[in-house]
Amino acid sequence: MALGNWIEPHPTGIYIPSADAWVDPSVPVPRALVTHGHADHARGGHGQVWATPETLAIMECRYGPQAGNPVAYGESIRMGEVEVGFVPAGHVLGSAQLVLDHKGERIVVSGDYKRRDDPTCARFEPVPCDIFITEATFGLPVFRHPETHDELDKLLAALRANPTRCVLVGAYALGKAQRVIGELRVMGFDDPIYLHGALQRLCDLYVELGVDLGDLRPATGVAKAELEGRIILAPPGALNDRWSRRLPDPITAMASGWMRVRQRAVQRNIELPLILSDHADWDELTTTIREIAPREVWVTHGREDALVHWCGLHQIKARALDLVGFEDEDD
Repeated sequence: MALGNWIEPHPTGIYIPSADAWVDPSVPVPRALVTHGHADHARGGHGQVWATPETLAIMECRYGPQAGNPVAYGESIRMGEVEVGFVPAGHVLGSAQLVLDHKGERIVVSGDYKRRDDPTCARFEPVPCDIFITEATFGLPVFRHPETHDELDKLLAALRANPTRCVLVGAYALGKAQRVIGELRVMGFDDPIYLHGALQRLCDLYVELGVDLGDLRPATGVAKAELEGRIILAPPGALNDRWSRRLPDPITAMASGWMRVRQRAVQRNIELPLILSDHADWDELTTTIREIAPREVWVTHGREDALVHWCGLHQIKARALDLVGFEDEDD
């Protein structure tokens, strides 16, 4: 029998017949196992949802009440013939890898993950397994993310050099905005940080769930002079719209792993690109596979071909999965 023949990859998610459950389904299903709260992995409308307490809270914040079954890190549950465990993925608050055990085989579904420290979520934990299902959002050798605090030093330097301007940082509402704030606090930046209204709800939820983000204030309705010399966070779509015109000569920044691609920064009129990703870069992807040492690697959500090729060069059996995803949703 083929390794992993007890799970079925589909474009809309991974189905586990022996548990009668889906992993990160992109359409409503009766029973869903959800790795984290980003919209390309967590959708509303499922009959029942199993996820970490934090992910369930994020889903309720985004989609309303859920028929949720919380599973803490390190805890496992029995679903039919499958043992299901949740282990930190290091992507965003509550993100988890799913550890699936069935008849002596172990499959780990990574969801999205990164290997770097993040003050807003638990760190990735490698789990040895027979099959490792990995993301590949930045699955090309060109993607090697710089040190986080080196990138944020650029932001602080721009702020100091332009005391009558503000720095307007585009950051996705779930995970990236809170990480930028959290990393700045770790670096000793204690000044108030101002928020676009679209970021307020999830930042408040992070604080409710125990993540200290310091002094946060709404940017809307604040006098222009008060915002001089300040950091303001907004969703990427607000960087060049009418809302931003009331700010004091903003230096437009964007926090994303895609800022490695210069053309993306140019297309968005980004003055200060900040290469800051919540996904593993090429070195982290390949190091993780070496560390886990699976018998097979299944690759999804990104640049599958390059990582499959790398596995072949290192005598690791690999295949690409054709799952639906939206690469820019969270980075």
